[in-house]
Amino acid sequence: MTHRRSRLGVFAAAALAATLALAACQNEVQDAVPDLAIAVSQGGDVIGEGDVTLAAVLERGKPVVLNFWAALCGPCRLEMPEFQRVYDERAHEVTLLGVDIGPQWRLGTREQGEAFLAEIGITYPAGTTSDPDVNAKFGILGMPTTVFIRADGQVLRTWTGALNEAKMNELIDELVTG
Repeated sequence: MTHRRSRLGVFAAAALAATLALAACQNEVQDAVPDLAIAVSQGGDVIGEGDVTLAAVLERGKPVVLNFWAALCGPCRLEMPEFQRVYDERAHEVTLLGVDIGPQWRLGTREQGEAFLAEIGITYPAGTTSDPDVNAKFGILGMPTTVFIRADGQVLRTWTGALNEAKMNELIDELVTG
């Protein structure tokens, strides 16, 4: 029985450490955002057609909400309709950009990602990247991960985990007023 309790204690300590690490990831960051090449699959009229860079998207003068997702990521699938509602209401204030990194995580192919966007009716700008360093560059520890970037290219906050519409609006309010 003691051995079982000690394993539970270790598990509880690991869970607490993971929770604290996740909370740290959801604090303000305020670093310059790294650049990223994105192959645009939809929303080219908003961010540019074909291959664009995050720097070019920022040059358009609006803050960016950069969401990393994967077609086979359950929490990503749950939050994307919420992102769509926010996009429909706030596209004039921020650029919402979804980047499928499923192929890097073995959570779907690019084709599966594009099919998923069409299946659930996502219309905000989205694409994929083949940058092998995307996870390290953006501190992606899990999916989904959303990076809130000021118009000047400074990262305000990185959020790991699913967001609902209310929380996303709260974080966008901080982004556009800060």
